[in-house]
Amino acid sequence: MTLSIDLNADLGEGSAHEETVMGVVSSANIACGGHAGDAGTMRDSLRLAARFGVAAGAHPGFPDREGFGRRELHFPPDDVRAFVREQIEALKAVAAREGVPLRHVKPHGMLYNMAVRDETLARAVAQAAADSGVPLYFGLAGGGSVMLREARAAGLREIGEGFADRGYAPDGSLWPRGQAGALLDAAAATAQGVRIARDGVTTAVTGEPVAVPARTLCLHGDGAEAAELARALRAALEAAGLRVAAP
Repeated sequence: MTLSIDLNADLGEGSAHEETVMGVVSSANIACGGHAGDAGTMRDSLRLAARFGVAAGAHPGFPDREGFGRRELHFPPDDVRAFVREQIEALKAVAAREGVPLRHVKPHGMLYNMAVRDETLARAVAQAAADSGVPLYFGLAGGGSVMLREARAAGLREIGEGFADRGYAPDGSLWPRGQAGALLDAAAATAQGVRIARDGVTTAVTGEPVAVPARTLCLHGDGAEAAELARALRAALEAAGLRVAAP
């Protein structure tokens, strides 16, 4: 049996590499008005997804354009549920006009990272995704994440996610941005992505083995090497005998 892995990217964020990356991945997480994106960018990304046969999903984040959704912010759970639902519904409305189904939800940036460890926040985000009726939910793979547990509790089909281009901490969380080892170059990211997809494991920045039982693999679409990484990683996954396909 051929093993399969989904390859996803965070798109709709204004990257110059969007079309190239969209032509390589199998799932696209489309920014929907929180950290980035508006009706026009959502439409353009959805049209690219349709053109390339890529599964489209919502990528809601903190309403923080100035910080690109990467600053730690704190909101009451009801507010989180409301703004996440609002962002997903905004993308759903554009997708309906374009005739593109939404397949999944993946939180963005600091909202994602905080939901890995904050059960109340994770529950609010998962409930918003369930409210929207989108069936799949991408969250950090591994035993230390509460994201997938809350997704299951909300009735969603959870998809464990690994990261090709991010360093890992020993507990399976992502190494903090801004610290050495947090962002991998294209060669290291390609090697890590294949290892996670094939073996379900990688090595932490500090040297320990880390289990990453991922069914989808993320690469970031906004980096300087995004196009190079996307092509190299797709080719390496297929060379390793893996089928790249949306869940």
